[in-house]
Amino acid sequence: MKPVCVLGNGQLGRMLRQAGEPLGIAVYPVGLDAEPEAVPFRQSVITAEIERWPETALTRELAGHPAFVNRDIFPRLADRLTQKQLLDQLGLATAPWQLLASADEWPQVFASLGELAIVKRRVGGYDGRGQWRLRADEAHTLPEECYGECIVEQGINFSGEVSLVGARAHDGSMVFYPLTHNLHQEGILRTSVALPTPDIALQQQAESMLSAIMQELGYVGVMAMECFVVEGGLLINELAPRVHNSGHWTQNGASISQFELHLRAILNLPLPVPVVSAPSVMVNLIGTGVNIDWLSLPLVNLHWYEKEVRPGRKVGHLNLSDPSWELIKQTLSDLVPMLPPEYQSGIEWAQSKL
Repeated sequence: MKPVCVLGNGQLGRMLRQAGEPLGIAVYPVGLDAEPEAVPFRQSVITAEIERWPETALTRELAGHPAFVNRDIFPRLADRLTQKQLLDQLGLATAPWQLLASADEWPQVFASLGELAIVKRRVGGYDGRGQWRLRADEAHTLPEECYGECIVEQGINFSGEVSLVGARAHDGSMVFYPLTHNLHQEGILRTSVALPTPDIALQQQAESMLSAIMQELGYVGVMAMECFVVEGGLLINELAPRVHNSGHWTQNGASISQFELHLRAILNLPLPVPVVSAPSVMVNLIGTGVNIDWLSLPLVNLHWYEKEVRPGRKVGHLNLSDPSWELIKQTLSDLVPMLPPEYQSGIEWAQSKL
């Protein structure tokens, strides 16, 4: 099988490499500043763990590579303006939004979008960075350089957040995982819960939405779609054209992980529907050092990224999956004293979903 080069050498590239090993697929995550001659890209299929990248010697070389899958799709989805325009073009529900071009627009923004405005940088903002929650008396605090470089959305009163992770093959066929329930705190995903039997109506709506997006783009590989749950169904929040944090539970909770599924799709290998037969919970490890005591709990699977531990930085995750809902709940309770206090609310939330 052809080797795969991953543009970006963070934890997603690392986990793609790990997924390729059992299949005999050589996966090479490469940093953006790597020298082209040091990267075996010429006979490889190219993918990416990031949506946007600066121009470097390597990215210039890859720009014309005939096997760079989704190359022209990444910039379209990396910019929230063109991403939202795509969703509007397809008639898919999102929060009401507009481009924020100047400070003079604020009266009209609040008149049309309501009392709470969510400002997001068009490119680059993630995990709560590059975003502002503003009311009318706070609009003056937005940095001047944001105008023209941000969109503004209506603040949505949602009852929950879910994501759908799916994959599309070269022949246009698609497969999906069950919807994942997500808890974000300060803009960062803290905990995910996936159930083998999701809400049928929401699952069907999500699959229809993501199918329309991937078909329109001719996308190949794994894509994640984050949504708000509101009265009447789902509103699409954001798209990620890659493997995604909210799909990490699939490493231990599905017959095929999202990382293997992505490799299968881009390499034109068989793409069966992954089997999910038990509930799963994923706990993100954020700015927290490794604790070997976690491994004393038999349901806990530790995925450690070997990154320097810094506040707010994703350094690993814990996966738990078992047919016994009660055993998962008990294991989560056993985890609480092994983690810093700020994890307790996320664990309690996960227990409430089981």
